[in-house]
Amino acid sequence: MFEAVALAIFIPGSAVVFNQPMNHMGVIGIASATIATLWNFVFNMGFDRAMLRLRGSVQKTMAIRVTHTFLFEAGLVVMLIPMIAWYLGIGLWAALLMDLAIVTFYLVYGFLFNIVYDLVFPVAPVGRLGASSRNHIAGG
Repeated sequence: MFEAVALAIFIPGSAVVFNQPMNHMGVIGIASATIATLWNFVFNMGFDRAMLRLRGSVQKTMAIRVTHTFLFEAGLVVMLIPMIAWYLGIGLWAALLMDLAIVTFYLVYGFLFNIVYDLVFPVAPVGRLGASSRNHIAGG
């Protein structure tokens, strides 16, 4: 859902903003979304494990949410710039500027999405499952 809504906004919007053919921005959008989805899984798993180890909880303060969002996007920028430059036949500097504009969109979008996600799907603290929850999980 995250990427489908984002792509519906991104593809036509970026074609206009960057004066690129919509099919080129569609390839960039879909490739970026695929990389972002895989990165999101790996990054969030690592981030939550680090929080459990360092803080004993995955509860995120506003400062931690901001840090989480910026670290996620920084990793994504490093992965996407070479791909964007190669596919569109532009220099790394132009790809960086384009990616920074895209990141600005995704920063706001991802920040809001993750707040809603955490509210809808909270993570249970380790060792805090009740007996009935353990039985249900174990199939009992």
